[in-house]
Amino acid sequence: MGQGLILVHSKYGAAQKYAGWLKEKTGFPVLEAKQAGREQLAQPDTIILMGGVYASGIGGMGVLRKHWELLSGKKLAVFAVGASPYEEGNLTLLKQRNLRPPMEQVPCFYGRGIWDLQVMSLVDRTMCKLLQKSVAKKPEGECQSWELALRQAGENRADWTHPDYLQPVLEWLEKE
Repeated sequence: MGQGLILVHSKYGAAQKYAGWLKEKTGFPVLEAKQAGREQLAQPDTIILMGGVYASGIGGMGVLRKHWELLSGKKLAVFAVGASPYEEGNLTLLKQRNLRPPMEQVPCFYGRGIWDLQVMSLVDRTMCKLLQKSVAKKPEGECQSWELALRQAGENRADWTHPDYLQPVLEWLEKE
């Protein structure tokens, strides 16, 4: 597997949870993405960014963009964490938005996260409540899977994290 590093950008804890599970499986150290500089990124031959999805952006991507010249020869992957159920089409859109050239070949994986309005920032909570109101007006039959999940979650806390979401990452690590 070589020497690796797990970068994490976790606003509400789900990406951090996945990073901890991945550390248990790989032995790779975990570093907050915002603390990653050239010195920390130069050594490992494998780097996995685990970041939450916020308004269709993946947290921590700025680190990869900023240090792309240093990272481009390394084995890189992104693990996005969001509240929506996994759907290939949504993952494709997430990749297109976040892994633009020259990063389009970096593999992107996905795991479901945590929904907890109580711990969200005022801005995030307000945006989510507005989105919930908008989705509530749609007939259920016209809702996409993420909209149904949003309706279902409501005001309740939901933790959809599970170590099984890491299986594709572990398989990628083994085969490469």
